[in-house]
Amino acid sequence: MTDINGPGRPGPGGNRPDGAAPGGDASNGTGIGTDIGTAPNGTGPRGEFAGRVALVTGAAQGIGEAVVRALSARGATVAATDRSEQELKRSVARLSEDAGADPAAGPVVPYRLDVTAPDDVAETVERVSRELGPVDILVNVAGVLRTGPAVETTDRDWADVFAVNTTGVFHLSRAVVAGMAARGSGSVVTVASNAAGIPRADMSVYAASKAAAVAFTKCLGLEVAARGVRCNAVCPGSTDTPMQRSLWDGDSVPDGVLDGDLATHRTGIPLRRIAQPEDVAEAVVFLASDRARHITMQDLYVDGGATLR
Repeated sequence: MTDINGPGRPGPGGNRPDGAAPGGDASNGTGIGTDIGTAPNGTGPRGEFAGRVALVTGAAQGIGEAVVRALSARGATVAATDRSEQELKRSVARLSEDAGADPAAGPVVPYRLDVTAPDDVAETVERVSRELGPVDILVNVAGVLRTGPAVETTDRDWADVFAVNTTGVFHLSRAVVAGMAARGSGSVVTVASNAAGIPRADMSVYAASKAAAVAFTKCLGLEVAARGVRCNAVCPGSTDTPMQRSLWDGDSVPDGVLDGDLATHRTGIPLRRIAQPEDVAEAVVFLASDRARHITMQDLYVDGGATLR
């Protein structure tokens, strides 16, 4: 198979007796004050995550890096984690340089993390909580892709993909959500894939791992909803990331991605473009925010209509 790597503070998902979202303006019921501008790199309110701590996995590149950038731009203090320490340092350096001129941007702090190692996860979450504060927002982005026919899948292929894409989500959620529930607020967003909801040839292991991650996230959301914690998934389609580009023969989007491929029973993309990482990050940030305070256990597809749903 082909291997492609790729306390007491108001937080997201909490509730107030007056019906306003935490930290927001009770008069408009949106959870967003009326005097907040727009973040420089997106449409979300500037400073909406000020005073909150977010932990993002798979943060060194692609969608993970875009999520870190979007959260920081809106004032969050972000623990950016990845198992590739050097790539993570380069990513944080880029983000810090870009945010240098924006006094509203929250700090980004790198932490090396292997999501497949439960002890590493527990230690890192404890360190983040000690150094930055309790985690209010968890975004599970770390993922790997191995492609090939299902009947040629090895036990190692299966175990390696599930270790990151599914068990990693479990490890982080277990380590973080208990604290969120105890504090009465929090938001978890798992970045899965549209392959979680539609069959894809030669992607059986990846699709199965992402479907399992979505199901876990929704079940978790049901269990902790009464304690003010929301859990949702974002399911991207083809997105311009290093993982996606590793599937191409050249630098251009293959025709089959946009037009579809009859031979593999794959639809194209009705919007006639692949996503940029920022497109996915905006969906993640929305679901993590108080603007989505009444949304939980949902999977939001960001795929240009590719799954026709």
